[in-house]
Amino acid sequence: MTASSLRIALVGNPNCGKTALFNLLTGSRQKVANYAGVTVERKEGRLLTPSGRSFQLLDLPGAYSFDAASPDEAITRDICSGAYPGEAAPDLIVCVVDATNLRLHLRFVLEVLRMGRPVVLALNMMDAARRRGIDIDVAELQRRLGVPVIETVAIHRGGAKALVEHIETMDPSEAMPGSIVDDERDLHQQVRDLIAAAVRMPPMASRIDDAIDRWVLHPVFGLAILGVLMFFIFQAVFSWAEPLMNGIDAGVSALGAWVGGLLPAHSALHSLVQDGIFGGLGTVLVFLPQILILFLFILALEESGYLPRAAFLLDRLMFKAGLTGRAFIPLLSSFACAIPGIMATRSISDPRDRLTTILVAPLMTCSARLPVYTLLIAAFIPKHSVWGVFNLQGLVLFALYFAGILSALVVAYVMKHLRRDKSEHALLMELPAYRVPHVRDVAFGLWQRVKIFLRRVGGIILTLTVLLWFLSSFPAPPPGATGPAIDYSLAGRLGHALHHVFAPIGFNWQICIALIPGLAAREVAVSALGTVYAMSGTDDAVASHLGVLIAHQWSLATALSLLAWYVFAPQCMSTLAVIRRETNSWRNVAVAAGYLFGLAYLASLITYQIARLFA
Repeated sequence: MTASSLRIALVGNPNCGKTALFNLLTGSRQKVANYAGVTVERKEGRLLTPSGRSFQLLDLPGAYSFDAASPDEAITRDICSGAYPGEAAPDLIVCVVDATNLRLHLRFVLEVLRMGRPVVLALNMMDAARRRGIDIDVAELQRRLGVPVIETVAIHRGGAKALVEHIETMDPSEAMPGSIVDDERDLHQQVRDLIAAAVRMPPMASRIDDAIDRWVLHPVFGLAILGVLMFFIFQAVFSWAEPLMNGIDAGVSALGAWVGGLLPAHSALHSLVQDGIFGGLGTVLVFLPQILILFLFILALEESGYLPRAAFLLDRLMFKAGLTGRAFIPLLSSFACAIPGIMATRSISDPRDRLTTILVAPLMTCSARLPVYTLLIAAFIPKHSVWGVFNLQGLVLFALYFAGILSALVVAYVMKHLRRDKSEHALLMELPAYRVPHVRDVAFGLWQRVKIFLRRVGGIILTLTVLLWFLSSFPAPPPGATGPAIDYSLAGRLGHALHHVFAPIGFNWQICIALIPGLAAREVAVSALGTVYAMSGTDDAVASHLGVLIAHQWSLATALSLLAWYVFAPQCMSTLAVIRRETNSWRNVAVAAGYLFGLAYLASLITYQIARLFA
């Protein structure tokens, strides 16, 4: 068999670094599609070795077991065994494991070995294992498993060099599993034997973990600790970000003034650059520090091993509301973006639980809402301290996030009682060891968020901002017109028409215009408001500070109504598209969009009317 025809499949538990290893091995030589008839992604790439040889690599979906409890696990099992229609069995399986958590991952390794196919074990995250003082006897592990065991570090450029060299020179038949695979022996006992023989943990590690877990997993103190953590995070989002936001705001304003001075005054190009781009994009860029602070905490909690414990802690509460503890990670991912959160529901085995999680995921406060929240909070909520300790603006932001979480639980509870089945469940999960988050890993994760944010700003947000500027500029006002030019434009006419629908909830026509491009991405609403107000005849110096402007022109009731709207609003077409792809149903898309729009309008209506009454 030639190297170019050799098919290599990467398998492993979720979060073992398998996809990072796949990206390291294939680089840009990969393509992503779906398996026929299902929504599970198929990732295939080419590995080119230093000697010029080429191998075909397949990144299979993460799996905890071949006793499949989800579509992902079923596909991985069937492809490895050669039973999946239209897919040839791999010539070699590279089983990727997290070296810091072998007690959990080795069980799956033994299931892979039972298939009797050629296997190589990739001990990933070996750098993290050494930092924690974990000593792995690779030679003894290799002897007992009967297959090659190779150390890798997927996040380092040369972290897979030894694996590539081994693949390049090996004969797949030499990587057949040894005699350890015995169908009659208990897998857990085999794992315990392997750990005892080949792995030495730091003497204090398990005792420290147990001591921490006595508090973190306590049914009362554990929930209190989780609540305090979340509360502290949202306080920090406002308190820590302000100096950085002021610096970005000053830089964008100075750059806009300099670029505007180079262009002919009162020209269309000057209006596009000054009102459209800097008046729109500048208002979004300011919120980058707050988004990064939020992700700093999420990444640190994930690296520390705390998040699976939070899932375990919340399982009973979530089950009463119609969810399971396994929904915690997808819902937490939705705080970044509902799209990866919805895709992460593939690990939920029960179809009804999975559908419920998908439908409530958009209620989690994604990072795209943060620019809208912080704009309105900074404009209308004073910077008062509460009890001399807490920031009032941070308290309001925490309340908005909590409102999203509470709403998701209520909606899930209603969906649970609409079901015909009342099935019970048991959440079984092995908790990873605690570890100190590594600065490099957290920094890498933050850099990825910066690139994603700037890509959105330079892509979809820029495109929609320019489009909105065009709609706000044409047609030109008729001769003798006295009002702002935007009133006579396409955008102005559309905004005034929609105002009749949204007037009962306190929205003005400028907000109505901003809601339309916000359908593509929620944060576009901020840039849209910046563009609309910059073109409404206001002073440029004021228009560049959108928060100051709306604080003078909007009522508090309108601002609170818009905040309530964004807790629920289904303003993200990409999320609805992913719901369609993951559920293969337009009906579910209609249900999601319909109930979210209904809740948003109702919440805004109640908020606006109550705020007017008390005002």
